[in-house]
Amino acid sequence: MNQISLRVKMFIFSFILVVCSVGTSGAIMIHNISGAFEKELGARAIAIARTVAQLPEIKSKVGESDGSLMIQPIAEQVRLATNVDYIVIFDMNRIRYSHPSQSKIGTLFEGGDELASLSEHEYISKAQGALGFAIRAFVPIMDEGGSKQVGVVTVGILSPPLFSLLVQYRNDILLSLTWGLLIGLIGSLFIANHLKKQTFNLEPYEIARLVEERSSMMQAMDIGILATDADGTITFMNRLAQQYTYFEGDSTHLRELFPNSWIADEPVTEADCVIYRPLNCQGVMYLVRIYPINVKDRPVGSLIMMTDRKEAHMLAEELTGIKELVDALRSQNHEYMNKLHSIAGLIHLNRADEALNMIVEDIMDEETIIQFLKDRISDYSVLGLLIGKRSRAKELGVTLTISEESYLSEIMTNFSSGDLVTILGNLIDNAMEACITTEKKEVILLMEGKSDYLFIEVQDSGIGLRGEVEKIFEYGFSTKQKEGRGIGLALIKQIMDSNKGTIMTCSTPEKGAIITLEAGEIIDGDNCFHS
Repeated sequence: MNQISLRVKMFIFSFILVVCSVGTSGAIMIHNISGAFEKELGARAIAIARTVAQLPEIKSKVGESDGSLMIQPIAEQVRLATNVDYIVIFDMNRIRYSHPSQSKIGTLFEGGDELASLSEHEYISKAQGALGFAIRAFVPIMDEGGSKQVGVVTVGILSPPLFSLLVQYRNDILLSLTWGLLIGLIGSLFIANHLKKQTFNLEPYEIARLVEERSSMMQAMDIGILATDADGTITFMNRLAQQYTYFEGDSTHLRELFPNSWIADEPVTEADCVIYRPLNCQGVMYLVRIYPINVKDRPVGSLIMMTDRKEAHMLAEELTGIKELVDALRSQNHEYMNKLHSIAGLIHLNRADEALNMIVEDIMDEETIIQFLKDRISDYSVLGLLIGKRSRAKELGVTLTISEESYLSEIMTNFSSGDLVTILGNLIDNAMEACITTEKKEVILLMEGKSDYLFIEVQDSGIGLRGEVEKIFEYGFSTKQKEGRGIGLALIKQIMDSNKGTIMTCSTPEKGAIITLEAGEIIDGDNCFHS
């Protein structure tokens, strides 16, 4: 179903408002015209009534039994001359002495609004009379001395119906309404276009979807995110930030959320200014980055990103291979401690010759291997890793053989020593783990590396690759079903993919597997999975 655009919706809505406004204005205008017209009629009626009430013939004949004979002709003459609808004169007993209808003369005046006029009050009234709804003026008639009221003059002008007013003023009304609608139409278009520009030409449903997407993205981030306005009042906080700060919905300002800390006292105002400092929150150290939020080059707030320092360090170790180096050195230290204990035991048993032979044999063996690695491996991080992995292999009872053809004269362009440490460490560890349960425990490493070429091959005599081979490089996939596994091979694949390298695997169940990595040149292998 097609969505009606915001511009069309705003135009229709604005135009309806204009039509309602113009219609209301028209009704008010007609009401005002009617009121002004009635006011004018009332002023005219009361002026005529005052004139009639001052006539001597009227004053002298009101109250007389034959007074209507003189009063009726005078009243009718004035009525016709002034073009009013009726002139009624009655005495203090409300007996009519004049009326446009001769049959009404001598009868009681029963309008209901005449009582005040019998007490010497002059006023204008709107009421239903004998001839219809009328505007009529009441003026008391005083005697010749002006001390006593003898009657009342009523001048009535029938009020014109609303339709007649519309007909009479139709041109003015239509002109006003037309101009009003035209101005409203132009204003509606302007408002609709202006609002569309303010919303970046997005429709309401698009704005709602965009807000939901942005909110979901912020909630899914693995760092704590807070947003504040220019005064430091918190306007947004994702789930992880609430967890880090133990936010319960009461704090609204940075000073309340982070009391006695630097974060509320260092607002970011410059566009290129970024604060990166540690912060102690609830007894945990976080790495905090603060970025300015600018709208049209005007600072409107700050974006605060919180990262658990412990988690950041663990991730850095995993990605750079530091963890592999530390594990390797720990294994080497453990191996030497075992040998030292053996030597100390032989000396304690007064078997110095055997202890000396053990020392010489071990030193010569290690010196040979270390010298070989020093001559062939130029990078000290990789060299340290290989020495440590040999010690780890001895602990596990696995023979780790480094091929005599191996060399690393230079790290290939776009690779880093950390990348090689990650690749070698994970491949060798996986190979040694695959050999632990087999009778023949052997791992062979062949590595060739220079500035434009890298080749690594790790072969083991283990149980082989199990399950779907193409899935072993997926993040989180592991055949060991242990928490935290399934990361090493995924990291290797990411490194090789980013450098346009290839990965090949060959496996025979219960006889071992071969994993080959190459970058710089492409080789083909039979019965191998190419990543």
